[in-house]
Formats: sequence, structure tokens, C-alpha cells
Amino acid sequence: MLSPPGSPLKVRMKPPTSTAAAPRARLAPLLIAYLRPQGGRVALLGLTLVAGVGLQLAAPQLTSRFIDIVSRDKARAPLAALERLAGLYIVVTVAGQLVRLAGAWFSAQVGWGATNQLRVDLARHCLALDMGFHNRRTAGELIERIDGDVTSLTLVFSQFVFQILGSGLLIVGILAVLFAKSVWVGAALSLFAAAAFAVLQRTRGLGIPLYVAERQARADLAGFVEERLGGLDDIRANGGGAHVMARMAALNADLTAKGVRAIRVAAVFIVLVTNGVFITGFALALGLGVFLFQHGRGSIGSIYLLVQYTAMMRAPLEQIGTQFQALQRAMASLGRVRELQASPVRITPGPGAGWPAGALGVEFDRVSFAYDEGAPVLEEVSFRLEPGETLGLLGRTGSGKTTITRLLARLYDPTAGVVRLGGRPLVEASHEELRGRVGVVTQDVQLFRADIRENLTLFDPDIPDARLIQALEDLGLGPWFARQPQELDTLLGAGAAQLSAGEGQLLAFARVFLRDPGLVLLDEASSRVDPATERLLEQTLQRLIGRGGGRRRTAIIVAHRLATVARVDRIMILEKGRVVEAGARAALAADPGSRFAGLLRTGLEELLA
Repeated sequence: MLSPPGSPLKVRMKPPTSTAAAPRARLAPLLIAYLRPQGGRVALLGLTLVAGVGLQLAAPQLTSRFIDIVSRDKARAPLAALERLAGLYIVVTVAGQLVRLAGAWFSAQVGWGATNQLRVDLARHCLALDMGFHNRRTAGELIERIDGDVTSLTLVFSQFVFQILGSGLLIVGILAVLFAKSVWVGAALSLFAAAAFAVLQRTRGLGIPLYVAERQARADLAGFVEERLGGLDDIRANGGGAHVMARMAALNADLTAKGVRAIRVAAVFIVLVTNGVFITGFALALGLGVFLFQHGRGSIGSIYLLVQYTAMMRAPLEQIGTQFQALQRAMASLGRVRELQASPVRITPGPGAGWPAGALGVEFDRVSFAYDEGAPVLEEVSFRLEPGETLGLLGRTGSGKTTITRLLARLYDPTAGVVRLGGRPLVEASHEELRGRVGVVTQDVQLFRADIRENLTLFDPDIPDARLIQALEDLGLGPWFARQPQELDTLLGAGAAQLSAGEGQLLAFARVFLRDPGLVLLDEASSRVDPATERLLEQTLQRLIGRGGGRRRTAIIVAHRLATVARVDRIMILEKGRVVEAGARAALAADPGSRFAGLLRTGLEELLA
């Protein structure tokens, strides 16, 4: 039974929840969350770092010992001892290279494993976000966040903590050896190391705002390119190429300017901080070495050890500087990633509606909805559709027809009122339940760069090939399929230029048919085809909803053409988000005073456009 809306009731529209502000980026929770599953690799990476530090400390000790033996008495230096030291030095050096190679391998495994999982989680989160979120952002911007920003975090996951830890251990080891040689030398170089760390700590955040601006400029450019490539036909046909190139030049210039500013800060950081700190430390070590040698408080070997260890401090200091520079970039990206993660999921799954098998009834109970506050699209819409019935939705553009299908597909939730499916509130259904029982076909068929099998099943490997071929035959795609050179393995490109508009729509019908839904939603599915193809689609539709035999399915058909709803059970006409007429199609057609009968008499299908 289809009932008109109830008595008018003023509904106070709820303001949409604002997107959460970008949270303060915190690195530690993200590192812990994505490194914990790789505990074994992380442990092995840590072992390679500790072993590498030990081998780095050992090599200068061997060289110092060699120098001291030779410097005591060149003529009577024990050759066996020197050969033993030389052999040990070679072993230590080769072992150090092997350990460094192993560390690089584990580092890459850990970094890419963590960031790949982060990409998966971000993509899954984006799929769970409502359509309002996606309408406010371009696909290019989201791609830049999921891929570009996450890629910039790779070095942080794989190297930052471990190289900072390894560099810190190396510096501590050097200072410990120097303290053992001389308390004064150890104390002097400890003060130097502490000062260097203080400088690095004070300057590490200088570039973050610049890198944030650079990443945003990169996202703006990616979004612009994605949008313009999507509208390439219109741009060419209307001579918009010059404007597109001018706008792209402006975005490129903005990205270049912001990138140069960020790189300039990084260059100043390296020259003034890292090199300045190293030069100061090397001069200090050289002065101390000369002083100790002149006062007879150190051998040539120990002086070499002092200078060499001080020189060795350059590598960890530079690594720390490099890692802090990478951290500045990563913190910019991290803030953007965390902002995306904090975007609230408004369409949350229910515990399960437990719908019965077969066709599902539909009920709208005083449903109101607005995409933007203060601009209602649906107001107090109420109707009921029994299981197995078909409803034709008519109305001008903007009357709310597509919005009804989006609410039933739960791409949005109503602002007020309740949508029921199969007698249960739609919000009680799980996502898997909803996607399995509600099939949607729109005028824009999305085909992927994949084979026919994957385009039909949407990458579900559990559907047998025989069922796919039978579905194509049942829905009128048999002749088209017979022309495919590799049958189900034939590759379809994005947009599938080798398919006509009608064949693309039939392929979309086949997708729905394979899922065997209880409710079929057709949103102007035949609006872009010629009358002959529309008649073929009409025949296919009758098979899909069970009119030609087989299981009956409930269907809602949004149409601009009266011919599209020639065989539906019921008609509902919307105007400015309200139901202005509803009833059985035959009864409305027989009533000379109805709007629908007036449309049939005059044939003014343009009134529906």
C-alpha cells in the first residue's frame, strides 16, 4: 500500500556535525600502533643497530692499538700482533658492512609494512565516511593524503626511531670510551654533545609550518589535475584548455614557492647546525689532543682515538639532523593523516536487521533530510511499498527523487524520521546485510580497469563463472559477450570505451542480478540511452525485478521519461521535497484530475526534467 504524507508538522532541522578540527599530531601512538604487529622484524632491526654500534666502536680501538705498538719501537714491533690486529680490523669492517646491509633490509621491511597498512586503514576509513564528506573534498586531495602523505611517513616508520636510537647509542659509547681514557676529555665532549642536542631540539620544529603548506599545495594541484582530466571532453569541446593551463601554472608556481621556502629552511639547518656543530667539536677534540700529547698524558694511539671518535660523532649528528628534518616533513603529513583519521564516521553499522528472504518492503515515516543546514531537500515524506511492488518516482530536478534512493542505500541518514526496510529501521542493518540486499543502478556506470569477471563480481572470487555467463545471457548481453576475444578474461578499461551506453547499463544490471537483492533502486538508469536501447533495458528490468518469471523483487525507479514507468505498480510525484501525489499507477492514470493523468494526456515529459 502506498500512502501520502501525513499532516504537516514543522520539523526543526538539526545542524550538521562539523568536521573535527585537525588534532595535534602525536607521533608515538602512531608508531606504536603500526610497529607492534611487526615486533619480530623490529627486534631484529634493533639487534642490527646495537651490533653495528659495537662494531663501529671496535674498529678505532684496533687502529689505536696498532699505532701504539708501532710507535713504541718500529724496528722491534711484533709482526704477529700487527697481523692479528689487521686481520681483526678486516673482520670487524666486513661484519659492520654486513650488519649495515641487514639493517637496511629490515628497515625497508618495517617501513613499507607499516605504511602499507596505514594506507589500507585510511582507504577503509574513507570508504566508511558519508557522501557529504566526499562531496566536500576532491578525489585528488584524498589520494594525496592516502598515498603522498603516508609515503612521507615511510622513513619515520623505518628509520627515525631506530637511527636516532642507534646514533644515540654510538654517541654514548664514544663518550664512555673517552671517559675511560680521560675524565676531562669525556666531560668536555659530553658538554659538546649536550649542546649539539639542545640546538637540534630547539630548531627541529622550524620547518613544520612550511612543510604543511607545501603538502597542502601539492594536494590542491593533485585535486585540480584529477578534476580536469575527468572533464577532459567538456574542456576540449568548449575551448577551456587555455584557462586550465593558466590555472595549473598558478598552482605549480604556488607549489614551487612553498617548496623552495621549505627547502631553504632545511638547507640553512644543515649548514648552520650540523656542519657548525661538527666543526666546533672537531676543533675542540684536536685542541685537547694537542694539549694531552704536549703534556705527556696520552700516546699517539690514544690521541688518534680521541680525534677519530670525535670525527665519528659527525655521522650520528648528521643522521640526527637528517632524521629531524625528515620528521619536520613527516609531522606536516602526520597532521593531515590524523585529521583524515579523525573525520567522524556518521554512517555506523547496526547489529543486523535479520531481514527475511525475498522481496523487502519499504517505508518512509515522516522523513526529512537536508544536505546543508537550512536547505531541506525532503520534508515530511511518508509512503509505504509492499514487498514485490514497483514504484515510479517522478518530479522535477531537485525535487528529492535521487535523495530517496540515497537514503535507502544509506549513503546518508535522514535528518528526521525513520526509514524502514523489511519492517525494520534501516539503521539496524549491518553494512554487509545492506549491501547484499539492496542493489543500486545509476545513470553513471562505474567500470574498472579489470577483466569482465572482476567488473561483474566487483572482485568477489566466490561467484562461479557459469553463473556469470548465465546472468549475461539472461539480461540480454549474450551477443556482446560472444564478441569478446578472451571471454570473461577480456580486459575492460576505466570507462570501458568498448561498451555502448546501453551495454554498460546492462552490465550494471547484471551486477545487481548476481547479488539477488530484495530491493532494486534504479536512479535514471536509462536517461542516457536512445529509445531502442531503452526498450531493451526495459525488458532487462522486467527480468531483474522478476516480472518475467523468477523471484520477485521490490523496485524503486527514478525516471525522467514516462515510458520508463509504464509498467510500475505505483506512482509517486515529488515537488520541492514533498509528496504531491501518490497512488496505484492504473488508478492515477484513470483519474482525469490527477497530475499523472495530466502528464499522460499532454505528454509533457519535459516537465519532469
